[in-house]
Amino acid sequence: MYSGQNIALCKALEALEPITLEEMDSIKLMNRIDTKFLTDEQELIGFLADAAAAGYRVLVTQGMRISPYNSVYYDTPGLKMFIDHRNRHLVRQKVRTRVYENSGDTFLEIKRKNNRGRTKKKRMTIPGEELMDFRADTAATIFLEQKSAFTADMLSPVLSTRFRRITLVNPSLTERLTIDTHLEFHNFRTGKESALKDAVIIELKQDGREESRARKLLLARRIKPVRVSKYCVAVTLTAPAARAGRFKMKIRKIEKVIKSKITSE
Repeated sequence: MYSGQNIALCKALEALEPITLEEMDSIKLMNRIDTKFLTDEQELIGFLADAAAAGYRVLVTQGMRISPYNSVYYDTPGLKMFIDHRNRHLVRQKVRTRVYENSGDTFLEIKRKNNRGRTKKKRMTIPGEELMDFRADTAATIFLEQKSAFTADMLSPVLSTRFRRITLVNPSLTERLTIDTHLEFHNFRTGKESALKDAVIIELKQDGREESRARKLLLARRIKPVRVSKYCVAVTLTAPAARAGRFKMKIRKIEKVIKSKITSE
């Protein structure tokens, strides 16, 4: 049913009741509190069984419970957004384009983190051919200037991230969990590639007003919160000249969870 996917994972997903994109309209959570968790695929299967028993539902698009994503991250020549994150700046931004491959929808997305730990995301639809470079699109460049601290001439594509995403929604429709597997990176500037093997990054997205059952389920399985950025991990793995600092410890932590060495080529 899910070509190339683990059969046990597919069975665990089938146990979850479906939810459609239309039903999820009330929980876009463009202004939210994010908490990330790190685990592996084997532990994920057990967590999905717990989530099904707790009434969580899984997003189904185009008949599929697993959705492939492709994102392109942009930064300055000196990797200002990467460095701001490395240096623990409380206020920081990410700029990316993203295609949701099941639907073909493509967006320019700007994520801003404020000094209270909340993430605000703004996005606009762009043509699919602009995934790799939106900078010739006048409407997109105006949007970038209005919603970020950057202009189009300051940025260029750095790397792509490909992964497969599972999205869960709680029964009261107040939170979402995105579960990313099979993460792969390609750096346009260095030509290097890397992948996180069977590492799984789970992100709990809440408006902050209700206690999370998912958090309790994750902690019960000793799946603990971790601060990790897919973009920063990808740069660390694929840009040897970048001063990664503390992000190298993030790589070691991922390797410890998956019990395997992560390399680039």
